[in-house]
Amino acid sequence: MTRDLFRSTTVFSVNTLFSRILGFARDIIFAHFFGAIAGFDAFLVAFKLPNFMRRLFAEGAFSQAFIPILSQYRETKTHSEVREFISYIFGGLGATLLLLSLIVILAAPLVTTVFAPGFIHSIRFLLATTMIRITFPYLLLIGLAAACAAVLNCYGSFGIPAFSAVWLNVVLIAMAFIAQRYFKVPVYGLAWGVVIAGVVQLSFLLPFLYFKKLLPRPRLSFSNPGVRRVLFLMVPAIFGVSMVQVSILIDTVFASFLKTGSVSWLYYSNRLTEFPLGVFGVAIATVILPKLSRHHIKARSLAYSKTLDWALHLLLLVAPPSSIGLFILSGPLLSTLFQGGKFTPTDVMMARESLMAFSIGILAAMSVKILSSCFYARQNIKTPAKIAAWAVLFNILLNLILIFPLKHAGLALSTSLAAFFNASCLLFLLLKQKIYRPQSQWLKELMRFLIADCVMGMFLFFVVKPLPVWLVQRELWRIGRLSFAVFSAVVIYWFVLFVLRYPFAQLWQREEVWK
Repeated sequence: MTRDLFRSTTVFSVNTLFSRILGFARDIIFAHFFGAIAGFDAFLVAFKLPNFMRRLFAEGAFSQAFIPILSQYRETKTHSEVREFISYIFGGLGATLLLLSLIVILAAPLVTTVFAPGFIHSIRFLLATTMIRITFPYLLLIGLAAACAAVLNCYGSFGIPAFSAVWLNVVLIAMAFIAQRYFKVPVYGLAWGVVIAGVVQLSFLLPFLYFKKLLPRPRLSFSNPGVRRVLFLMVPAIFGVSMVQVSILIDTVFASFLKTGSVSWLYYSNRLTEFPLGVFGVAIATVILPKLSRHHIKARSLAYSKTLDWALHLLLLVAPPSSIGLFILSGPLLSTLFQGGKFTPTDVMMARESLMAFSIGILAAMSVKILSSCFYARQNIKTPAKIAAWAVLFNILLNLILIFPLKHAGLALSTSLAAFFNASCLLFLLLKQKIYRPQSQWLKELMRFLIADCVMGMFLFFVVKPLPVWLVQRELWRIGRLSFAVFSAVVIYWFVLFVLRYPFAQLWQREEVWK
């Protein structure tokens, strides 16, 4: 792997880590003020919809279709032609998201019925409908912000786009406090905070495009060849890149039929699993996509395969220990972070069940992000889209089976198992088509990872006290014991790899050896 890629991944991860830490602070405040009440269930539905659409149309499908084409323009066109292409893209994306936002705002009751049918005939339906109308303009704002981030990523700037997510957490934290004093229905303050955050995030990114002389002047035209190519790639990508988000949204639909609090329990547990996914999985996939695209354009198949090989090594270095840690520490984490105020010990125990189920699928969810990028870089969107379609159907089938014995935890487990199905199919095709050719040292390194994961897992299993002990202890005790367990586990994991002589130097070797 090149030092530039390793450095870019590190920069992206550090900025994302800062955002996730603020996100935890945000969720702690949410749990204290709102807990798992009906109003917060409704807000989560209203917030998830534009957020889901953002990942589907903007950060997800759009970025995966746009970056390979923009990389091609950057390699073969003049700077003025690239800027003109970006202007047409911004015009088309902005018009599409504006139209979609208006449709959803006008049809908010129908949207609530479709995505939260269990809310009908309860106060949650009225609250969710009202907040959907408030929050949905966020889709337009964050969609354009995601387009800015995609351009910056393609030009080697990863830290600034990753940092932009910080503003969402900052604004929502501020609004959580403001809402308690100035809003008759406090949860409405969070809905308005979502829109304000979208304005701040877009305003933050635009100057950086200006400095690179890439600030677009949105123009609407679908006749531009590059725009038509992006649209052609986006159609299957809309579904293919967002299997995990689609699955989680489906979980919300099913959870709306369960007792009050189920949507919130899924939210809090999913937020913890998104931490390693966002800090590592998304970071790796984001950084390698432009590089893979350029390798494909220049027909450097060996460098292409070794870029993916590096990404998978880094994935296995961080994903399994993250999964093991979240599974064993699920109760202590939820108790330490969220217990208090309106978030009760019962909420901790219920959210723990879904967190354990979600943690099982961390490796698979990260793999889907990275393996899909290999197809998108080759402008092959249909293959991962077809696999994702089957994975979503598999997820729905598992939901129908597991919701009865396991309730909300069954929905989380379905998502994890569907992610494994998706990742396995992607890897199988990459190997079958000889796009990816694994290096000879994989077996030895897998054994190293397995030993280190087992040692770390056994340490946590014997050190961590049962959940009932955590539920009755003071906050400072929980913080101290959790910090000790996490820090010790990290040290033990890396120490075991060091003893086993894991070749860390391969993570930042120069790219010249690949060509």
